Amino acid sequence: MSDSKAIGARATRTSKVEHTAGDPPEAETVLSVRHIQTEFVTRGTVVRAVRDVSFDVKRAQKVGIVGESGSGKSALALSILGLIEPPGRVTGGSVWLNGREVPLRDDRRMGRVRGREIGLVFQDPMTALDPVQSIGDQVAEGIRRHQRRISRKAVRRMAVQLLQDVEIPMADHRLDDYPHQYSGGMRQRIMIAIALANSPDVLIADEPTTALDVITQAQIMDLLERLVAEHHTAVILITHNLGLVAEFCDVVQVMYAGRLVERSGVDDIFDGATHPYTEALLRSVPRSDHLESGPLPSISGAPPNLAALPRGCAFEPRCPIGHGREVCIQEQPMPILLGPPGAEMRVECHFASERYERARAEGETR
Repeated sequence: MSDSKAIGARATRTSKVEHTAGDPPEAETVLSVRHIQTEFVTRGTVVRAVRDVSFDVKRAQKVGIVGESGSGKSALALSILGLIEPPGRVTGGSVWLNGREVPLRDDRRMGRVRGREIGLVFQDPMTALDPVQSIGDQVAEGIRRHQRRISRKAVRRMAVQLLQDVEIPMADHRLDDYPHQYSGGMRQRIMIAIALANSPDVLIADEPTTALDVITQAQIMDLLERLVAEHHTAVILITHNLGLVAEFCDVVQVMYAGRLVERSGVDDIFDGATHPYTEALLRSVPRSDHLESGPLPSISGAPPNLAALPRGCAFEPRCPIGHGREVCIQEQPMPILLGPPGAEMRVECHFASERYERARAEGETR
């Protein structure tokens, strides 16, 4: 499904309104995030980067997290991995892997989780890779950290296989090369190989294609797609590229001002977003079926200062629906579940149910 085709249609759906709760993870759920809150304190100012975020990821599911810069996407990923460093800290919530709570605030114990059960692909592999250590040594380090009894020969064989898995040509000869001897796309493949060295259940990819050309972007996403199919690894894709999300993901989560304001299946999001912020993001995507000339629509205003958040809805000053409305100014909207049983639709908007029902009615009359 292309993003342009998905944006141009509306789906018909049924609705249900409930309040979400921090229930225990389901049996098929591989990752559960419960009420995570992350703050950064500088010069006495508290920046609330992640605010009471909860969601589940099922095995082999591909979840996209989108939003403007500063919305909290990367801070959320680092919080899940226990990688928030001072002056930041995770002030509340929990993370569960395979039904077991992980020790977020114990870096030594988290070191046994990172790389083995949950992996991370950084946005810029050139800064993540050690420039004075060979690629083979860096891949081997990830293997030995969690498989200490394995022989050096076996580690090298595994490293060669990993490079072959991510489609590095002449893998056995390229192990002794250094990062600067690889192209940008190949370095990103190496990061994926290191992240998958111990077959983690969850892979977090933080803007993995941002610095790559369009052709290499497509190759990296095809690679991730194949690895998900072969290893049944769940993937959390953090990106600003809605086209990638439309093509790759099963579920979309939209972040704004540190909160998840909308979560839904990829078809539902692109066929008819419910939250005004999500709708505004989709309008700003270039569409091949939109032939009118002129500038792309943009979202007026700017994201709020996370150190001085408003009392009510953080999107209210920019919202074409709620701007100036008393309820939006005074009250933080609560999460609402929409759609038929089993649907993954969750929206934080005072008018979510009303907007959803209107979209459903419009769809039925077409």
